[in-house]
Amino acid sequence: MSALPPFHADPDRVVFDRHELGMILSVYGRFVAAGEWRDYAMSFLREVAVFSVFRRAAEHPLYRIEKRPKQRAAQGAYAVIGMDGRVLKRGHDLQQVLRVLEKKLIRSIE
Repeated sequence: MSALPPFHADPDRVVFDRHELGMILSVYGRFVAAGEWRDYAMSFLREVAVFSVFRRAAEHPLYRIEKRPKQRAAQGAYAVIGMDGRVLKRGHDLQQVLRVLEKKLIRSIE
């Protein structure tokens, strides 16, 4: 029986670091607690890392949180994209970008 090889990050893929993922999962947890979101998926590709959130597992994502490092110098590496493909917020600071979702949570609780 052979042991699994040690984990090595793929330099050709964009990923969320631990701090970024912590911020995203914090927002995700609040929406789950409010009964708004039920599932998520993550994709790590060459150009983009994507965290998608779903109301139900079998449907299209409600929102996509994207990290595109090549956009860092222009509009910012982070974006929140709605179900219809519109960019709801883009910027250099993930915490600021995620605030667009916080506003929606406050409205859904009221």
